[in-house]
Amino acid sequence: MMTIAEVQNEIIDEFSMFEDWEERYQYMIDLGKTLPLIEEKYKTDDHIIKGCQSKVWVHAEMENDKVNFTADSDAIITKGIIAILIRVFSGQHPKDIIDADTEFIDKIGLKEHLSPTRANGLVSMIKQLKMYAIAYQTQLN
Repeated sequence: MMTIAEVQNEIIDEFSMFEDWEERYQYMIDLGKTLPLIEEKYKTDDHIIKGCQSKVWVHAEMENDKVNFTADSDAIITKGIIAILIRVFSGQHPKDIIDADTEFIDKIGLKEHLSPTRANGLVSMIKQLKMYAIAYQTQLN
């Protein structure tokens, strides 16, 4: 299992292969198609991430001290963004998720290429994933 930092570096490498943002957006849309999809029964208001202009649902489960995330969104770019975050955080220990920095997002230039509302949504998504990790970490203590 790769560490969070290793996964982040892999994503930075992948994004650096593309010449322009048009190609990167396309890549994000493709990543969105590989997203581990949330079950329909979790597509409820309880699982919606507040602060996103499009709908994003996230569900977390803990298995063998690792947090696994599933998600979905009604917007293709947003789906790509949450797919990237889930790739980084899913299958990791709650403490590692809590302690992880998310500088890789600046390194791939994502924030500056999103509209302000999408950028806020991105921050909300990270916050929500970390909140799940905090909840599971307290169960472990």
